[in-house]
Amino acid sequence: MQRKITYILFGIDKAPAFEWIIDNIDAQRFQLEFILISGNQHTHIESHCVQQKITYHVISYRSKKDIPRCVFQVYSVLRKTKPDAVHAHIFEGGLIGITAAFLARVPKRIYTRHYSSYHHQFHPNGIKYDRIINKLSTHIIAICNNVKNILVQWENVPEAKITLIRHGFDLNDFYHVDEARIAAVQHKYNPKKLAPIIGVVSRFTYWKGIQYTIPAFKTILQKYPNAHLVLANANGDYKKEILALLSELPETSYTTIKFENDNAALFKLFDVFVHVPIDQHVEAFGQIYVEALATSTPSVFTLSGVSPEFITNEENALVVDFKNSQEIANAVLRILDDDSLRQHLKQNAKNQLDNYFSLNLMIKNLEQLYEQ
Repeated sequence: MQRKITYILFGIDKAPAFEWIIDNIDAQRFQLEFILISGNQHTHIESHCVQQKITYHVISYRSKKDIPRCVFQVYSVLRKTKPDAVHAHIFEGGLIGITAAFLARVPKRIYTRHYSSYHHQFHPNGIKYDRIINKLSTHIIAICNNVKNILVQWENVPEAKITLIRHGFDLNDFYHVDEARIAAVQHKYNPKKLAPIIGVVSRFTYWKGIQYTIPAFKTILQKYPNAHLVLANANGDYKKEILALLSELPETSYTTIKFENDNAALFKLFDVFVHVPIDQHVEAFGQIYVEALATSTPSVFTLSGVSPEFITNEENALVVDFKNSQEIANAVLRILDDDSLRQHLKQNAKNQLDNYFSLNLMIKNLEQLYEQ
Protein backbone atom coordinates (compact mmCIF):
# COMPACT_ATOMS: atom_id res chain seq x y z
CA MET A 1 0.00 0.00 0.00
CA GLN A 2 1.32 3.43 -0.96
CA ARG A 3 1.98 5.70 2.01
CA LYS A 4 1.43 9.44 1.89
CA ILE A 5 4.31 11.47 3.36
CA THR A 6 3.99 15.24 3.74
CA TYR A 7 7.22 17.20 4.03
CA ILE A 8 6.98 20.47 5.97
CA LEU A 9 9.85 22.83 5.14
CA PHE A 10 10.62 26.25 6.53
CA GLY A 11 12.55 28.98 4.71
CA ILE A 12 13.90 26.66 2.01
CA ASP A 13 14.65 28.14 -1.40
CA LYS A 14 17.15 25.80 -3.06
CA ALA A 15 18.16 22.60 -1.27
CA PRO A 16 19.48 19.73 -3.42
CA ALA A 17 18.80 17.19 -0.66
CA PHE A 18 15.03 17.54 -1.02
CA GLU A 19 15.26 17.44 -4.80
CA TRP A 20 17.27 14.22 -4.50
CA ILE A 21 14.60 12.75 -2.22
CA ILE A 22 11.84 13.66 -4.69
CA ASP A 23 13.83 12.12 -7.55
CA ASN A 24 14.98 8.93 -5.81
CA ILE A 25 12.39 7.78 -3.27
CA ASP A 26 10.33 4.77 -4.35
CA ALA A 27 7.22 6.36 -5.88
CA GLN A 28 5.45 2.99 -5.88
CA ARG A 29 5.59 2.88 -2.09
CA PHE A 30 5.50 6.57 -1.14
CA GLN A 31 3.46 9.53 -2.34
CA LEU A 32 5.21 12.78 -1.44
CA GLU A 33 3.53 16.11 -0.80
CA PHE A 34 5.12 19.36 0.39
CA ILE A 35 4.05 22.23 2.64
CA LEU A 36 6.44 25.13 2.07
CA ILE A 37 6.48 27.81 4.78
CA SER A 38 8.39 30.74 3.36
CA GLY A 39 8.65 34.48 2.93
CA ASN A 40 9.92 34.04 -0.63
CA GLN A 41 7.96 33.66 -3.82
CA HIS A 42 8.72 31.21 -6.61
CA THR A 43 11.41 29.16 -4.85
CA HIS A 44 13.57 26.51 -6.50
CA ILE A 45 11.90 23.77 -4.48
CA GLU A 46 8.51 24.89 -5.84
CA SER A 47 9.85 24.69 -9.38
CA HIS A 48 11.17 21.20 -8.76
CA CYS A 49 7.82 20.08 -7.38
CA VAL A 50 6.15 21.40 -10.53
CA GLN A 51 8.66 19.59 -12.76
CA GLN A 52 8.17 16.30 -10.94
CA LYS A 53 4.38 16.74 -10.57
CA ILE A 54 4.53 16.80 -6.78
CA THR A 55 1.62 18.45 -4.96
CA TYR A 56 2.67 21.35 -2.77
CA HIS A 57 1.13 24.08 -0.63
CA VAL A 58 2.71 27.46 0.10
CA ILE A 59 2.17 29.19 3.45
CA SER A 60 3.50 32.73 3.80
CA TYR A 61 5.68 33.67 6.77
CA ARG A 62 7.10 37.09 7.57
CA SER A 63 7.89 37.09 11.29
CA LYS A 64 7.42 35.11 14.50
CA LYS A 65 4.02 36.77 14.89
CA ASP A 66 2.85 34.61 12.00
CA ILE A 67 3.52 31.32 13.81
CA PRO A 68 -0.04 30.85 15.25
CA ARG A 69 -1.58 31.56 11.84
CA CYS A 70 0.88 29.19 10.15
CA VAL A 71 0.03 26.43 12.64
CA PHE A 72 -3.66 26.82 11.82
CA GLN A 73 -3.05 26.87 8.06
CA VAL A 74 -0.82 23.79 8.15
CA TYR A 75 -3.39 22.08 10.38
CA SER A 76 -6.10 22.88 7.82
CA VAL A 77 -4.05 21.37 4.99
CA LEU A 78 -3.29 18.23 6.97
CA ARG A 79 -6.94 17.73 7.94
CA LYS A 80 -7.85 17.78 4.24
CA THR A 81 -4.98 15.71 2.87
CA LYS A 82 -4.76 13.16 5.73
CA PRO A 83 -1.15 12.00 5.32
CA ASP A 84 0.15 8.84 6.96
CA ALA A 85 3.17 10.80 8.19
CA VAL A 86 4.61 14.28 8.23
CA HIS A 87 8.32 14.98 8.09
CA ALA A 88 9.26 18.46 9.34
CA HIS A 89 12.61 20.21 8.90
CA ILE A 90 14.28 23.29 10.43
CA PHE A 91 13.38 24.63 13.90
CA GLU A 92 10.40 26.76 12.81
CA GLY A 93 9.25 24.02 10.47
CA GLY A 94 9.29 21.64 13.40
CA LEU A 95 7.52 24.01 15.79
CA ILE A 96 4.78 24.85 13.28
CA GLY A 97 4.57 21.52 11.46
CA ILE A 98 4.80 19.07 14.34
CA THR A 99 2.32 21.10 16.42
CA ALA A 100 -0.13 21.24 13.53
CA ALA A 101 0.32 17.53 12.80
CA PHE A 102 -0.35 16.67 16.44
CA LEU A 103 -3.55 18.73 16.40
CA ALA A 104 -4.56 17.12 13.11
CA ARG A 105 -3.92 13.68 14.63
CA VAL A 106 -1.38 12.62 12.03
CA PRO A 107 -0.20 9.26 13.39
CA LYS A 108 3.49 9.56 12.53
CA ARG A 109 5.20 12.89 13.17
CA ILE A 110 8.88 12.92 12.15
CA TYR A 111 11.22 15.80 12.90
CA THR A 112 14.77 16.08 11.57
CA ARG A 113 16.93 17.98 14.07
CA HIS A 114 19.29 20.14 11.99
CA TYR A 115 21.04 21.89 14.89
CA SER A 116 22.85 20.65 17.96
CA SER A 117 23.80 22.81 20.96
CA TYR A 118 22.85 26.15 19.39
CA HIS A 119 19.98 26.98 21.74
CA HIS A 120 21.85 25.70 24.78
CA GLN A 121 24.85 27.90 24.05
CA PHE A 122 23.44 30.99 22.38
CA HIS A 123 19.63 31.15 22.70
CA PRO A 124 18.47 29.33 25.86
CA ASN A 125 14.95 30.66 25.40
CA GLY A 126 14.65 28.29 22.44
CA ILE A 127 15.09 25.20 24.62
CA LYS A 128 11.46 25.32 25.82
CA TYR A 129 10.30 25.16 22.20
CA ASP A 130 12.69 22.29 21.52
CA ARG A 131 10.96 20.43 24.36
CA ILE A 132 7.59 20.98 22.70
CA ILE A 133 8.87 19.61 19.38
CA ASN A 134 10.57 16.67 21.12
CA LYS A 135 7.41 15.86 23.07
CA LEU A 136 4.97 16.04 20.14
CA SER A 137 7.19 14.19 17.64
CA THR A 138 6.76 10.44 17.42
CA HIS A 139 10.17 10.08 15.76
CA ILE A 140 13.22 12.37 15.72
CA ILE A 141 15.98 11.99 13.16
CA ALA A 142 19.46 12.82 14.46
CA ILE A 143 21.76 13.68 11.57
CA CYS A 144 24.87 12.49 13.46
CA ASN A 145 25.87 11.06 16.83
CA ASN A 146 26.60 14.54 18.17
CA VAL A 147 22.95 15.57 17.70
CA LYS A 148 21.74 12.25 19.11
CA ASN A 149 23.87 12.69 22.24
CA ILE A 150 22.52 16.19 22.84
CA LEU A 151 18.94 14.99 22.45
CA VAL A 152 19.47 12.11 24.87
CA GLN A 153 21.93 13.55 27.38
CA TRP A 154 21.02 17.25 27.40
CA GLU A 155 17.29 17.14 26.61
CA ASN A 156 16.28 13.74 28.04
CA VAL A 157 14.64 12.50 24.85
CA PRO A 158 14.00 8.73 25.01
CA GLU A 159 16.59 7.01 22.86
CA ALA A 160 13.89 4.80 21.34
CA LYS A 161 12.35 7.90 19.75
CA ILE A 162 15.59 8.76 17.88
CA THR A 163 16.77 7.40 14.53
CA LEU A 164 20.27 8.15 13.26
CA ILE A 165 20.15 9.07 9.56
CA ARG A 166 23.15 10.98 8.27
CA HIS A 167 22.80 13.37 5.35
CA GLY A 168 23.36 11.72 2.00
CA PHE A 169 25.04 13.29 -1.02
CA ASP A 170 25.40 12.78 -4.73
CA LEU A 171 29.07 12.06 -4.13
CA ASN A 172 29.85 11.46 -7.80
CA ASP A 173 29.36 15.18 -8.39
CA PHE A 174 32.32 15.76 -6.05
CA TYR A 175 34.39 12.73 -7.08
CA HIS A 176 34.41 13.71 -10.75
CA VAL A 177 34.60 17.47 -11.29
CA ASP A 178 34.78 18.51 -14.92
CA GLU A 179 37.79 20.64 -15.86
CA ALA A 180 35.48 23.21 -17.45
CA ARG A 181 33.75 23.73 -14.10
CA ILE A 182 37.08 24.24 -12.37
CA ALA A 183 38.19 26.67 -15.06
CA ALA A 184 34.98 28.67 -14.64
CA VAL A 185 35.45 29.24 -10.90
CA GLN A 186 39.16 29.83 -11.44
CA HIS A 187 38.32 32.62 -13.88
CA LYS A 188 35.88 34.18 -11.41
CA TYR A 189 37.94 34.04 -8.23
CA ASN A 190 41.60 33.50 -9.08
CA PRO A 191 42.27 34.69 -12.62
CA LYS A 192 45.89 35.54 -11.76
CA LYS A 193 46.41 31.96 -10.51
CA LEU A 194 47.79 33.04 -7.16
CA ALA A 195 49.12 30.25 -4.97
CA PRO A 196 48.84 28.66 -2.54
CA ILE A 197 45.09 29.08 -2.04
CA ILE A 198 43.75 28.58 1.49
CA GLY A 199 40.01 28.00 1.40
CA VAL A 200 37.21 28.55 3.91
CA VAL A 201 33.54 27.80 3.22
CA SER A 202 31.57 28.98 6.24
CA ARG A 203 29.05 31.70 6.88
CA PHE A 204 30.34 34.54 9.01
CA THR A 205 29.11 33.52 12.44
CA TYR A 206 31.06 33.31 15.69
CA TRP A 207 30.95 29.58 16.30
CA LYS A 208 32.39 28.67 12.88
CA GLY A 209 35.81 29.82 14.15
CA ILE A 210 36.87 31.92 11.16
CA GLN A 211 38.30 34.45 13.61
CA TYR A 212 41.04 31.90 14.34
CA THR A 213 41.78 31.11 10.69
CA ILE A 214 42.50 34.71 9.66
CA PRO A 215 45.36 35.22 12.18
CA ALA A 216 46.69 31.81 11.10
CA PHE A 217 46.70 33.01 7.50
CA LYS A 218 48.63 36.10 8.61
CA THR A 219 51.35 33.74 9.86
CA ILE A 220 51.25 31.73 6.62
CA LEU A 221 51.86 34.91 4.62
CA GLN A 222 55.25 35.29 6.30
CA LYS A 223 56.48 32.15 4.53
CA TYR A 224 54.21 32.31 1.48
CA PRO A 225 53.80 36.01 0.65
CA ASN A 226 51.77 35.19 -2.47
CA ALA A 227 49.30 33.02 -0.57
CA HIS A 228 45.64 33.88 -1.04
CA LEU A 229 42.74 33.34 1.37
CA VAL A 230 39.33 32.60 -0.17
CA LEU A 231 36.29 32.90 2.11
CA ALA A 232 33.01 31.63 0.65
CA ASN A 233 29.51 32.09 2.14
CA ALA A 234 30.84 35.45 3.30
CA ASN A 235 27.83 36.78 5.12
CA GLY A 236 26.36 36.43 8.60
CA ASP A 237 25.89 37.94 12.03
CA TYR A 238 29.66 38.04 12.74
CA LYS A 239 30.52 39.83 9.50
CA LYS A 240 31.64 43.09 11.13
CA GLU A 241 34.20 41.30 13.32
CA ILE A 242 35.46 39.15 10.43
CA LEU A 243 35.89 42.16 8.16
CA ALA A 244 37.84 43.94 10.92
CA LEU A 245 40.27 41.02 11.05
CA LEU A 246 40.55 40.91 7.26
CA SER A 247 41.42 44.63 7.23
CA GLU A 248 44.70 43.69 8.92
CA LEU A 249 45.71 41.68 5.83
CA PRO A 250 46.97 43.09 2.54
CA GLU A 251 43.93 43.89 0.40
CA THR A 252 45.15 41.69 -2.44
CA SER A 253 45.70 38.65 -0.19
CA TYR A 254 42.07 37.58 0.20
CA THR A 255 38.78 37.20 -1.68
CA THR A 256 35.30 37.00 -0.19
CA ILE A 257 32.51 35.17 -2.03
CA LYS A 258 28.93 35.69 -0.97
CA PHE A 259 27.67 32.53 -2.67
CA GLU A 260 29.02 30.00 -5.14
CA ASN A 261 26.66 27.41 -6.52
CA ASP A 262 29.39 24.97 -7.63
CA ASN A 263 31.08 24.06 -4.35
CA ALA A 264 32.73 20.98 -5.83
CA ALA A 265 34.63 23.07 -8.38
CA LEU A 266 35.44 25.70 -5.76
CA PHE A 267 37.11 23.11 -3.52
CA LYS A 268 39.32 22.13 -6.45
CA LEU A 269 40.87 25.61 -6.33
CA PHE A 270 42.06 25.15 -2.75
CA ASP A 271 45.54 23.88 -1.94
CA VAL A 272 44.39 23.55 1.69
CA PHE A 273 40.89 23.77 3.13
CA VAL A 274 40.29 24.93 6.73
CA HIS A 275 37.18 24.37 8.85
CA VAL A 276 37.58 24.98 12.58
CA PRO A 277 34.33 25.26 14.62
CA ILE A 278 34.93 26.38 18.20
CA ASP A 279 33.92 23.21 20.08
CA GLN A 280 32.85 19.60 19.58
CA HIS A 281 29.11 20.21 19.96
CA VAL A 282 28.36 23.41 18.09
CA GLU A 283 28.43 22.00 14.54
CA ALA A 284 25.27 19.96 14.06
CA PHE A 285 26.59 18.10 11.03
CA GLY A 286 29.18 19.91 8.92
CA GLN A 287 28.45 19.19 5.28
CA ILE A 288 31.70 20.78 4.16
CA TYR A 289 33.75 18.17 6.01
CA VAL A 290 32.26 15.67 3.55
CA GLU A 291 32.52 17.93 0.51
CA ALA A 292 36.18 18.75 1.13
CA LEU A 293 37.18 15.11 1.43
CA ALA A 294 34.99 14.06 -1.50
CA THR A 295 37.04 16.41 -3.69
CA SER A 296 40.29 15.07 -2.13
CA THR A 297 41.22 18.52 -0.82
CA PRO A 298 43.94 18.40 1.89
CA SER A 299 42.21 19.77 4.97
CA VAL A 300 42.75 21.13 8.46
CA PHE A 301 39.86 20.55 10.88
CA THR A 302 38.67 20.81 14.41
CA LEU A 303 36.43 17.86 15.23
CA SER A 304 32.82 18.95 15.59
CA GLY A 305 29.47 17.67 14.37
CA VAL A 306 29.73 14.52 12.27
CA SER A 307 33.51 14.73 11.75
CA PRO A 308 34.62 12.51 14.69
CA GLU A 309 32.73 9.66 13.05
CA PHE A 310 34.93 9.48 9.95
CA ILE A 311 37.94 11.81 10.24
CA THR A 312 41.23 10.47 11.61
CA ASN A 313 44.16 12.77 12.29
CA GLU A 314 47.12 12.26 9.96
CA GLU A 315 45.10 9.83 7.83
CA ASN A 316 42.48 11.80 5.88
CA ALA A 317 43.02 15.27 7.41
CA LEU A 318 45.04 17.12 10.02
CA VAL A 319 43.18 17.80 13.27
CA VAL A 320 43.94 20.81 15.48
CA ASP A 321 42.74 22.05 18.88
CA PHE A 322 39.78 24.37 19.16
CA LYS A 323 40.37 28.13 19.10
CA ASN A 324 44.08 27.80 18.27
CA SER A 325 45.40 29.98 15.44
CA GLN A 326 48.98 28.80 15.84
CA GLU A 327 48.03 25.15 15.44
CA ILE A 328 45.98 26.02 12.35
CA ALA A 329 48.95 27.83 10.83
CA ASN A 330 51.34 25.00 11.68
CA ALA A 331 49.03 22.38 10.15
CA VAL A 332 48.51 24.35 6.92
CA LEU A 333 52.26 24.90 6.59
CA ARG A 334 52.90 21.17 7.12
CA ILE A 335 50.60 20.34 4.22
CA LEU A 336 52.12 23.01 1.97
CA ASP A 337 55.70 22.01 2.79
CA ASP A 338 55.36 18.21 2.71
CA ASP A 339 54.42 16.71 -0.64
CA SER A 340 54.25 13.15 0.71
CA LEU A 341 51.86 14.20 3.47
CA ARG A 342 49.75 16.09 0.98
CA GLN A 343 49.49 13.07 -1.34
CA HIS A 344 48.75 10.79 1.63
CA LEU A 345 45.80 12.95 2.71
CA LYS A 346 44.47 13.11 -0.84
CA GLN A 347 44.66 9.34 -1.32
CA ASN A 348 42.80 8.63 1.93
CA ALA A 349 40.27 11.44 1.68
CA LYS A 350 37.46 9.42 0.08
CA ASN A 351 37.81 6.39 2.34
CA GLN A 352 34.52 5.53 4.09
CA LEU A 353 32.51 8.34 2.49
CA ASP A 354 30.25 5.97 0.57
CA ASN A 355 29.69 3.90 3.72
CA TYR A 356 28.51 6.95 5.68
CA PHE A 357 27.12 9.54 3.27
CA SER A 358 25.86 7.97 0.07
CA LEU A 359 22.53 9.23 -1.23
CA ASN A 360 21.24 5.68 -1.64
CA LEU A 361 21.93 4.93 2.02
CA MET A 362 20.02 8.02 3.18
CA ILE A 363 17.04 7.20 0.94
CA LYS A 364 17.01 3.58 2.14
CA ASN A 365 17.04 4.68 5.80
CA LEU A 366 14.23 7.19 5.22
CA GLU A 367 12.10 4.57 3.47
CA GLN A 368 12.60 2.16 6.37
CA LEU A 369 11.53 4.81 8.86
CA TYR A 370 8.44 5.73 6.82
CA GLU A 371 7.39 2.07 6.68
CA GLN A 372 7.81 1.28 10.36
